[in-house]
Amino acid sequence: MTPPDDCLARNEWICGTYLSTRRHILLDAVLQHLELTAVSVLTALAVALPLALVARRWRVAAGPVLGLTTVLYTIPSLAMFSLLLPVYGLSASLVVAGLVLYSLTLLVRNILAGLRAVPEETRQAARGMGYGPVRLLLAVELPLALPAAMAGLRIATVSAVSLVTVGAIVGFGGLGNLIYAGMNTYFKAQVLTASVLCVAIAVAADVLLLGVQRLLTPWTRAARA
Repeated sequence: MTPPDDCLARNEWICGTYLSTRRHILLDAVLQHLELTAVSVLTALAVALPLALVARRWRVAAGPVLGLTTVLYTIPSLAMFSLLLPVYGLSASLVVAGLVLYSLTLLVRNILAGLRAVPEETRQAARGMGYGPVRLLLAVELPLALPAAMAGLRIATVSAVSLVTVGAIVGFGGLGNLIYAGMNTYFKAQVLTASVLCVAIAVAADVLLLGVQRLLTPWTRAARA
């Protein structure tokens, strides 16, 4: 029997016909993947910054804050979504909440490490110039903590891109929806295409954040030079 001419009919891993006929499905999946990742990481950052500030300001709080975020990170993803299910139901909010909790340990630890690395003499010099606590934080401490904070943000973002795919179990997994559906039907082109796009998003996000980090911390480039 002559094999079919269509690569879809032959169920090949690399298939241009799949890309041309499913581009709208792929675009929708990519947009959902990006949206879930961005909302999760930005929300986690908004929660992690105050937690890191509390942990730095009151040393007695550092242990509980770091301990709690570490425990959350050790919970398997399926178990995490199951625990959150009664609160959020089968919704995108369930996936976002899970990703926020997973991102906290990476962000809190790195932000706190960056704040603790600010030299005390730098703080004293700023206070001597009349800097109050808020101005000292915004103009001195946070900028100097940026390299460590951005390193945590990059790791958290790449991790979120990967973990979004697990959201396919509740129907909100971005490219993960296509990966899981393709695996169930052994649709090779769909599995490979969605997987490659997921990797591409992770790499692009990491490179973008690295560029932002270099723009925000020009003194680090000067120090290396």
